[in-house]
Amino acid sequence: MKKLLLILMLMSSSYLYAQDKQELSLLAAVDKLKNAMISGDRQALEEIAANDLSYGHSGGKLEDKATFVETIASGKSDFVSIDLKNQTVKITGKTAIVRHELHAKTNDGGKPGEVHIGIMLVWQKQGKDWKMLARQAYKLPQ
Repeated sequence: MKKLLLILMLMSSSYLYAQDKQELSLLAAVDKLKNAMISGDRQALEEIAANDLSYGHSGGKLEDKATFVETIASGKSDFVSIDLKNQTVKITGKTAIVRHELHAKTNDGGKPGEVHIGIMLVWQKQGKDWKMLARQAYKLPQ
């Protein structure tokens, strides 16, 4: 009985370690996305986005990967700072859902502004890397 209990404890702790390792890897990808959006680094944006990206804005506009990358890298959409709050993570196999509030300072077209929206990100494990497969923004309740 003690051996069985020990085996179960070891199995559950290795599962938790794997989940924690996966979650840390995913959170690093979310951070990489945030930093790429602030810097406008085209290569970093290309690397973090899945080829089949569906990027939804809170106003209903949809973008594919090429449009998302170009909009940020060109400065058309210019994030000066991004603060993520109330973040939750759910990993199921090779798919993950990350939800958070995005509070940002912007400078689109040289016009300073602020954005306060909710975000749902869908991530997919491709090889060893997490890729942003989908993003949907929504208006936060007042």
